[in-house]
Amino acid sequence: MAVAVIDIGKTNAKVALVDLARLAETDVRKTPNAALRDGLYPHYDVDRLWRFILDSLRELGQGTAIDAISITTHGATAALVDETGDLALPILDYEHTGPDAVATHYDAIRPPFDETGTPRLPVGLNLGAQLYWQQQAFPARWARVRSILMYPQYWGMRLTGNRIGEATSLGCHTDLWSPHRRALSPMVQHLGWSPLFPPIAKAANRLGPLLPEIAARTGLPATTPVHVGIHDSNASLLPHLLSRPAPFSVLSTGTWVVALAVGAAPLPLDPARDTLINVNAQGSPTPSARFMGGRENTMLGEGLPDATPEAIDAVLRQGLMYLPSAQQDSGPFPHAAGQWTREGTPAQRRAALSFYLALMAATCLDLIGADGPTIIEGPFAANAEFASMLRAATGREVITEAAGTGTSIGAALLAGRADLSPGGDSVPDPGPPWWAYAVAWRVAAQAAAS
Repeated sequence: MAVAVIDIGKTNAKVALVDLARLAETDVRKTPNAALRDGLYPHYDVDRLWRFILDSLRELGQGTAIDAISITTHGATAALVDETGDLALPILDYEHTGPDAVATHYDAIRPPFDETGTPRLPVGLNLGAQLYWQQQAFPARWARVRSILMYPQYWGMRLTGNRIGEATSLGCHTDLWSPHRRALSPMVQHLGWSPLFPPIAKAANRLGPLLPEIAARTGLPATTPVHVGIHDSNASLLPHLLSRPAPFSVLSTGTWVVALAVGAAPLPLDPARDTLINVNAQGSPTPSARFMGGRENTMLGEGLPDATPEAIDAVLRQGLMYLPSAQQDSGPFPHAAGQWTREGTPAQRRAALSFYLALMAATCLDLIGADGPTIIEGPFAANAEFASMLRAATGREVITEAAGTGTSIGAALLAGRADLSPGGDSVPDPGPPWWAYAVAWRVAAQAAAS
């Protein structure tokens, strides 16, 4: 079965053709996903993305018969749609500071952490804060809103004409969802937004067939089914939910590094350290923590060469470290200012940066009570120094997945069955020098954050 997966990340977007029999991407189209800075506020260039999606479906469909379409996107994003299906307001870039203008009023009405599992986050990372600001700042445009669609379901509406809601995106630190009650949060009703949210469907449900004009534009059969779609971190989790016994955790890596723990030890989560409750594809609450590891890797690693064995050995012996955090206001050390502990060569800095990212990930796993093996999904799975330090820091098995990204494979599984079995490569324990470095980093990071 061939599934076309529309995969919209914060930094890049792609349309991948996934062969479910092989659980592999067989063809892919990619494009950068930069926000536009004109207009009312920074917003996603949905017109360009839409052309890219349609062109990619047409090109991919010319070489392979596409049996279904699935969708996955980053979180903290919603489309405010009018009666005709057009946008009443541009889709806000969640890094915009606009919502901070109403933070005091919003904080007075948002639900408690115990209700939603949502920590209070800056800028527009709480989707509820985005919506509240948009309603207050643009009341005439807000009056046109007839549906609030999560981002995967917005693209589904454009493909099929149908509007639906879905819990993995609603439950992604939005303040809009009560994961333990599996219902919209009390704040949604209090603000009168309930009628704007469509009925909730499972991520794997069929949303509908392609609209005739989309079938004509892409050359795909009008009967091609489009599935409801899923939040990207939960797409990475899905293959493991279907194939692995608990406990285990998945580290979904991209712009954000997101740790999700299945069968976790029950721990009180600390919202001040960016822990939260996500909702997995089966609708169950999933303890999670995250930091902007991909962004930090880009910020700190630009121009650095690969780490050499000599550089790695020197870092372990001499203790060159990067301490949190390069990207502040999120992650387990949200208020600490990042710093290097000493000078080092470019190759040594690359090694120390990989160690830093792994130790931040290990901290996230500790905060959510993770147990059992940790599976690394996405681009960091190819970083041997990251994987080895994560193994040293957690003291548990670490498995790297060979696929370029777990999100597309997971999203494709919404459309059909596959022969799933736990796979990947187990990372060897790197030994005492790595253990000692992990202990020293934790002490130094805690001291720097105090």
